[in-house]
Amino acid sequence: MNDKRVILAQELHDGIAQDLVGLGFSMDSLIATSQDLQAKESLRQVRFSITELIDKVRSEIHQLRTATDLIPEGQEKDVTYELLRVLSEILRNASEHAQASHLSIQIADNGIGGAQSKEGSFGLVGVQERIASLGGDIAIDSSQLGTKISIELPLER
Repeated sequence: MNDKRVILAQELHDGIAQDLVGLGFSMDSLIATSQDLQAKESLRQVRFSITELIDKVRSEIHQLRTATDLIPEGQEKDVTYELLRVLSEILRNASEHAQASHLSIQIADNGIGGAQSKEGSFGLVGVQERIASLGGDIAIDSSQLGTKISIELPLER
């Protein structure tokens, strides 16, 4: 069973907290490359504020996770939404913490196949364009036994 507060804590962690951490990393990069001492000091002050916000959000996450109100049994979850949040967290960790230079993603289903570009439909085209814009490769293998999508992506360091 999941507690509503735990779900909110997950959302805060995977959303705002991670966005603030990413903003902090960007700020660190700006501080490191800035030649203007006055601008550098202003950026440091903003960085300290971001760190304080991260600490506050983490504290709220901890408080939410220690609560005991439960979601009633049988309440449905949006599987797609939950998987997007999980994958987002995994990808963020691989990109920011793992020091990886390459990422492989493979998703397979046992559906009826048919994953191909269709006139007037831009879903797969958009996916292919996004992967290409990131310097990656995508392979889509689809048959009556299901669809397998493989993505190979360099991670810039």
